[in-house]
Amino acid sequence: MVRELAYTGNRFSAKDAYRFGLVNALFDTQEEMIAEVMNIAQNIASKAPVAVSGCKTLINYSRDHSTSDVLDYIALWNASHFKIEDVMEAMRAQKEKREGNFSELPKLKSL
Repeated sequence: MVRELAYTGNRFSAKDAYRFGLVNALFDTQEEMIAEVMNIAQNIASKAPVAVSGCKTLINYSRDHSTSDVLDYIALWNASHFKIEDVMEAMRAQKEKREGNFSELPKLKSL
């Protein structure tokens, strides 16, 4: 599909973009879209900040590196940033059906 679109320059509909996997969902109104985006953002914000930050870092790293390099980086990242306290809190919170109370990300030093 990517080749066809690149070679032809054809336009395509939102339904086609959804079918191609270029968008996650379609909405009838902007209000519905904003509501769903806010639900997703709230869901992400409820997770352990170190875990979310780590996922973002590792996904970005994986764009430009080999699978082997990425797996090595994941192992190093987990060994140096993994917080067992946050894992335990996530498990307790899920069991107790409540939001987790996770440690915050360390503050970055100004350059």
